[in-house]
Amino acid sequence: MARMDRTYRVAVERNRLRFAAAHMATFHGDLEPLHGHNYAVIVEVEGELTEDSWVWDFGDLKRVTKEIADRLDHKFLLQRRSTMLEIEEYEDAWEIRFRDRRYLFPKADVAVLPIDNSTAERLAEWFAGELLEALRARGARNLRRLQVGIEEMPGQAGWCELRPSGA
Repeated sequence: MARMDRTYRVAVERNRLRFAAAHMATFHGDLEPLHGHNYAVIVEVEGELTEDSWVWDFGDLKRVTKEIADRLDHKFLLQRRSTMLEIEEYEDAWEIRFRDRRYLFPKADVAVLPIDNSTAERLAEWFAGELLEALRARGARNLRRLQVGIEEMPGQAGWCELRPSGA
């Protein structure tokens, strides 16, 4: 029998893998009005099979994904590396200014993200990095590809794919 290359992957999505959050993305030199989404998370992991013949345990993948989503749930998503927003950190609050608009958010209501814009693509990139780090901390050394989709509404999602080195 001829040798065949095989690809294995597992996916978890939506159901309890959700978070509700507010944001205001910047684009074309302007700032969207403050608004929110009920985001859904879609994760696909590809890699070699473990000794137990799986890429990764579904239950664990869902648990880790939900833990990350819960960090964003019912928060304002602050794009800390924005080049368009003036952002001030105070002891108990974050102040955001853009032209004639000013927002003051209590720190407890803010998820500070090291991104330049709170687009679905940048949220997916941040989420994928956090997920890869968490899976590696759990011993995942077999992963070749990790893909995360952040769905803002049904049929509208931003994606990021990571190809870990040293897998």
